[in-house]
Amino acid sequence: MIQHFPVLAVMILFLGAFLIEILGKNAAVRNAIAFAAVSISLCLLAALVKPVLLEGKVISYWMGGWKPVANYAIGIGYEVDALGLTFALLGITAYWLSCVYSFGYMKGKQHLGHYYTLFLMLAGASIGFFLTGDIFNMFIMMEIVTFSAVALTASNTEKTTAIEGAFKYLINCSIGSAMTLTGIALIYMNCHTLNLAQLATILPGNVNLTTLMAFALILIGFCVESAMIPFHASFVDAHTVAPSSVSMILSGMVLKLGVYGMIRICYVVFRAIDTAQLEILLTAFGTLTMFIGVTMALAQHDFKRLLAFHSVSQLGYIIAAAGLCTSLGLTGSLYHAINHTLFKGLLFLCAGAVIHSTGTSDLDSLGGLSKRMPKTCLCFLVGAFSISGLPPFNGFVSKWMIYQAAYAKAVTTGNFYYAIVTVTALVVSVMTLASFVKVLHSVFFGQLKAEHENVHEAPGIMLFPMYLMSALCILTGIFYRAFSTVFIGPAVFAAFNNTGYIDSMMGEGYAELFGVPALGLDKLEFSYWNPFVWLILFVIVFAAACVVIFSSKDTRGRTMESGKSYDSVYGTGDLSVDFMGKTYETGDPEEKYAVFFSGEKAEYSHAGGSDLFWGFKYNWHKYYEFLQGLHSGSVNDYSAYAVVCIAVICVFMYMFMR
Repeated sequence: MIQHFPVLAVMILFLGAFLIEILGKNAAVRNAIAFAAVSISLCLLAALVKPVLLEGKVISYWMGGWKPVANYAIGIGYEVDALGLTFALLGITAYWLSCVYSFGYMKGKQHLGHYYTLFLMLAGASIGFFLTGDIFNMFIMMEIVTFSAVALTASNTEKTTAIEGAFKYLINCSIGSAMTLTGIALIYMNCHTLNLAQLATILPGNVNLTTLMAFALILIGFCVESAMIPFHASFVDAHTVAPSSVSMILSGMVLKLGVYGMIRICYVVFRAIDTAQLEILLTAFGTLTMFIGVTMALAQHDFKRLLAFHSVSQLGYIIAAAGLCTSLGLTGSLYHAINHTLFKGLLFLCAGAVIHSTGTSDLDSLGGLSKRMPKTCLCFLVGAFSISGLPPFNGFVSKWMIYQAAYAKAVTTGNFYYAIVTVTALVVSVMTLASFVKVLHSVFFGQLKAEHENVHEAPGIMLFPMYLMSALCILTGIFYRAFSTVFIGPAVFAAFNNTGYIDSMMGEGYAELFGVPALGLDKLEFSYWNPFVWLILFVIVFAAACVVIFSSKDTRGRTMESGKSYDSVYGTGDLSVDFMGKTYETGDPEEKYAVFFSGEKAEYSHAGGSDLFWGFKYNWHKYYEFLQGLHSGSVNDYSAYAVVCIAVICVFMYMFMR
């Protein structure tokens, strides 16, 4: 009976979406169906913890009973190992919390029947993606996720830029989908099967130009799905304008589809992760993503846009760690993937509570809300400390694993490149903390604005998921060994256990019959306390703090005021910019300047007196000018960046991985 649970967990969510579209006019019925669907799916997946995670079994299920014939897979199969189940449990937990939060946050909004229909379709497709054992079925689920997410993003009628953000998101995802589908077609042309387990017996060690390009294209598709640099800009726009209950899912869960897809194809299907060239490619993309993401976040003045750029940055940690191809690296990657869903989901829910109570996400228009929203403030502090990697919160444990894994890789390989990865990861954590100090100062501390004197705390139904996620951020940081034993350890073993994955789906001894070698699992060595490593950490953090402090030295400026003319750091030309009803003329580098990141007036980032790190950004203005030019707000530009990156990755694969 238990072998039916995975497919039932997916079907119940799609069934709920169908029923809401028919019966969803009544709010009570609609909410009951949505809550019942996510709750039943959660229970079905939770029932798999004992056999899959604790006992190490792999559950296979063939749709319609179409099992392999003559050692060849002809049907669609679900294969649930510890890796897929860990992501599925993470996903359904996030959807359950978001569903409860939506009952309060979305109350009184329009078209709620369609909202919950799309919400359950998004949930069903996400869980199906993690559990399927068919690569084309993964693509189908990814497409359902894309169109559901696009529609949910556009549903935020309170944001005038919601449709634009959804359109950009659609275009970007379409590029990734096209690459993925093309790669799958090339694989089918060569292998005549779409089953992941059978592909894992054919593709490794059987590389030709076609399969290599297929691997490159599918990898690119998953990079797009996980918002890696340079595919990130459209995702940030979508995260910013979507309802906060959806932003939580887009950041915390939808981006994980790309992470899971990369791990599955690199570690199991193509078994290419142990090649030095791929390790360098993934860690380079991850490191670049984490650094650009956090520097962009530092310059934002919109609450949700700042959080969206931090999502990009944290995904960089996850991909870079997975690219190390060590048990500790993958452990840190998976742990951080789970932690990111928890603390980033919590932060987006807190942002939603602030927007729900004040009606604005502009950091310059907020302040002193800890006096009116102390519970939200406390939850936000937990999330901020977690994402910044402070002990004893969960973010510290996973980041500490990533630091150690990158440092160990540098020592064992003698490659100084991995030392750069380690230092960058540490510096990005310092900058992350600095960014959230700014948010805390702008939103919860400081002087309470007159227009927010009558602001009240968020309703209890919105606070409840925030409390749960806060508790999980603390508990998974304190009891990290137990959490790793139950969830992370089995998932890491499953990623390296390619032969077990093959035999469970295709039959015992199938991998040995076709001469498939096992992917070796190195010894996991993780030390929470290591005096020498802590000393290195202290030196790097101190150096990073000095950079920030001395970058701000002797840089004094004043906030631009309406009706006055200013010169620009960009040159002496005349430039007029309208921002929030005020006009700014720019020119003189001694005045505080504005950084215009996305090319849209709604995202004009004014570095005024409320900006704690204006001096730092001032001295980095050449770097920010460069980023300004790249973040034009034009979907045509973003598509061009994607095309260039696709070409670079394909050429890299052709030159170094043949």
